[in-house]
Amino acid sequence: MKKIIYILCLSIFMYGQTIKDISNIIGIRENQLIGHGLVVGLESGDSDDFTNQSLKNLLRNSYIGTEDVQAKSVASVMVTATLPPFARQGDKITVNVSAIGSAKSLEDGQLLLTQLKGIDGKVYAVAQGNIVVKQNKVRKNNKLKKNGIIYDGATVENEVAYSLKDEKYITLSLLRQDATIASLCEEKINNEFGKNIATALDTRTIEVEKPDNISIIRFIAKIQNIKIDTIMKKKILIDPIREIIIAGADITIRPVTISREKFSIRIKKSASTTGVDIGDNVTLGDDPQVINLDNTMLNTKDAPTVSDLMRALKVLQIDINEIIETIRMLDSLGAIDAEVEIVR
Repeated sequence: MKKIIYILCLSIFMYGQTIKDISNIIGIRENQLIGHGLVVGLESGDSDDFTNQSLKNLLRNSYIGTEDVQAKSVASVMVTATLPPFARQGDKITVNVSAIGSAKSLEDGQLLLTQLKGIDGKVYAVAQGNIVVKQNKVRKNNKLKKNGIIYDGATVENEVAYSLKDEKYITLSLLRQDATIASLCEEKINNEFGKNIATALDTRTIEVEKPDNISIIRFIAKIQNIKIDTIMKKKILIDPIREIIIAGADITIRPVTISREKFSIRIKKSASTTGVDIGDNVTLGDDPQVINLDNTMLNTKDAPTVSDLMRALKVLQIDINEIIETIRMLDSLGAIDAEVEIVR
């Protein structure tokens, strides 16, 4: 049985971040791919007409004529993937596979050759391979395993048409809008090149003109390596497959109440200077309260952090998927000042 691992970084540093750490270049981005496929070799597959018709079409395309198909070990799935910027033909990318029919499990299944298309309808990759199932431990009595992953399961067939070679400008987009940082980036870039080539268009966007005596790649490299003195960008890294969460202990959470199907947590500042001991019991002064696994209200210490929340959820034995959704909810509500990154 896998365990959820909590790794907590206990310090924060002031250091010279680079422009690369706090910004993206507009136009250089990932692209989402999607496709419909069939998984074979299952103990129990779909029983619907849609899957049978899909299998019939596949056999017909392989010049195998058949009128009646009643497959019992085949499931229809949706396949998704992320195409990295500047991905080249032959590159491998990881794909996610999710059942869309009545199949109870994708365990030990193999995805047949599946085309992955972009929003423009063009095929950019093809996927195939054995599925590693993601187990959902939230419903302990439910053994459905309908989501899986194939590491390096797709091969890039077509490339996104984008070239930097003839670009005369690049546009930087800060990860968070901040007038002070935008102005500082503009100043640092202009000082680096000795002339006014950077202009902050707004509190998040900086347009930079490329000098004639430098290649575009070296130009970007110089800009991205310019140091910006600021507090280290805070991140929460989540690997849902290996069930690992990495969060800085200094990432505070604003007062908020989280109510989910299996639990509720209230995060608030406490007037107590000693805080609250979150262990097998929740201790508030001299009045210990035994945790109710179905509906728990926890009070964190004066500066509640993601670290405190992780400890609380560990006590509650909450499933990793519930933890991920809780952290995403905090992020979307603006309750944490950190970038949540899902590691695949």
